[in-house]
Amino acid sequence: MSLKAIASALGLSVTTVSRALNGYDDVAEETRQRIQQEARRIGYRPNAVARRLKTGRTNAVGLLFPVTPLPFNDISFVEMMGATAQSLAQSDVDLLIIADDTHDDHRGMQRMLRTHCVDALIVAHTARHDSRLIKLQQLGFPFLALGRSELATPYAWFDFDNYVGPTLAVAHYADAGLQRFAWLGSHHDQTFVDQRRQGFLDALALRGLDQNACWRIEPTRREGYRLTCQLLAQPQRPQAIITDCNMLGDGAAIALREAGLLTGTQRIELVVYDGLPADSVVADPVTSIVQATRPDVGQQVAEMVLRLIEGEDVSTLQVLWQPQLKLP
Repeated sequence: MSLKAIASALGLSVTTVSRALNGYDDVAEETRQRIQQEARRIGYRPNAVARRLKTGRTNAVGLLFPVTPLPFNDISFVEMMGATAQSLAQSDVDLLIIADDTHDDHRGMQRMLRTHCVDALIVAHTARHDSRLIKLQQLGFPFLALGRSELATPYAWFDFDNYVGPTLAVAHYADAGLQRFAWLGSHHDQTFVDQRRQGFLDALALRGLDQNACWRIEPTRREGYRLTCQLLAQPQRPQAIITDCNMLGDGAAIALREAGLLTGTQRIELVVYDGLPADSVVADPVTSIVQATRPDVGQQVAEMVLRLIEGEDVSTLQVLWQPQLKLP
């Protein structure tokens, strides 16, 4: 279906129909609504190529992720970005995946910037001093950071309050009388990793509890399982184990289940960020630090990116969501 078909059905000019569907404000609101209603009725879809030529936009957003650690090992991240892609698609915007390596001067990112393949970038797994964000800010290229970084001037970001999550878990179980806590966290240099670990340590310090059982390891099932088995072999086992991602949590859950300590009166409490992954072989419920549903996150990120592309002030595009502690 074409603009001519809409114009003919409503007795309007093709120019009026085109301007109404492209958001120009010189078309009366009543006329605009009639045009939009007719466009929906006949299933009109704009010509993407023509629109790109007219606006200079690609109708694509890039997801810039680090090669190490590979974020697609994190099921929560995969689900979140899948939801973001679905939300962007509703506005006819594609999400492109761009691998980036700090060791090759960010060639993936540089290539995207040279070829103008995307209108904006979503930058995943930010570091405290993130060279990608610094470069993009210097170039004036629109980006949305997934996580906060330390930059000289304001920028658009979406984040969870990673510091608060572990403090909720420690407070709950310390109030219940538990005193020995262990932390299984990633060893990678990423802002959210540091924030979660610091929240755990500060919560213990506030209550005068031992802070020495804080481990930094590769965030995998295997390492979660191995270290949990090691902790269970100690003379004084931890009374609660908190993991900063669901892969470590899944490994810990398997080790605890094998030892008969995941459930029952002698159980060791397990708290898992984002909960156990959907493909976990462990069916027993565990305590989780819940951040939000994946569709909610995807919709929020997509909305912010679209507003960024439209030129909204980055200082208005800074969103911090609060986590919750979900008990079994």
